[in-house]
Amino acid sequence: MTMISRFRSCIAAAVLALPVSAFAAGAIDQLRAFVESTQSGRATFEQQVTAKSGRKPQNASGTMAFSRPGKFRWTYDKPYYQLLVGDGERLWVHDRDLNQVTVKRLGDALASTPAALLAGRNELEKNFDLTEGGAEDGLDWVDAKPKATEGGFEAVRIGFKDGLLRGMVLRDSFGQTTKLRFTAFERNPAIDPGQFRFTPPAGADVISDDAKK
Repeated sequence: MTMISRFRSCIAAAVLALPVSAFAAGAIDQLRAFVESTQSGRATFEQQVTAKSGRKPQNASGTMAFSRPGKFRWTYDKPYYQLLVGDGERLWVHDRDLNQVTVKRLGDALASTPAALLAGRNELEKNFDLTEGGAEDGLDWVDAKPKATEGGFEAVRIGFKDGLLRGMVLRDSFGQTTKLRFTAFERNPAIDPGQFRFTPPAGADVISDDAKK
């Protein structure tokens, strides 16, 4: 399993990260305003994953879109194609090179991941301890520590600039760090609902949580 693939089940967090107009200077206030006011969006992203050992980071880039609640489309274009689709009930991960599809339920397991932090259900303080993270790299940061451990993340940082959510830093239980930067934001655009549906390609190997029960 590559470093990037370990973030598949929680990538909805980054998928939901889009701009918001903020009316207060604090990063926490900007985050709360985002949760209240952003129902859909799309952006491009760059991702860098660094192992605990410090070996050469793995870089990736692509596009993403979301529509609340729980619907998103996250596409890796480089270094290889991979598609993640959340249809509101399930997360579909399609590896085109392997012609393999992995299916997971979007249930209570997401409550302690970064997805919940940005999902807009007014449960920020319920699932995370939030503190002001100060200014770094030109952004104002929120530090979010999950109150539960099931999500696999030890810490999350969320960065804003001028009321727009520009970046995230995720540190997982393996000691890996994922950095995400977002550009070309569109806030609350009309998005074709078909973008958030997925049908496995003919002949694909489908691996489902339901099949394991």
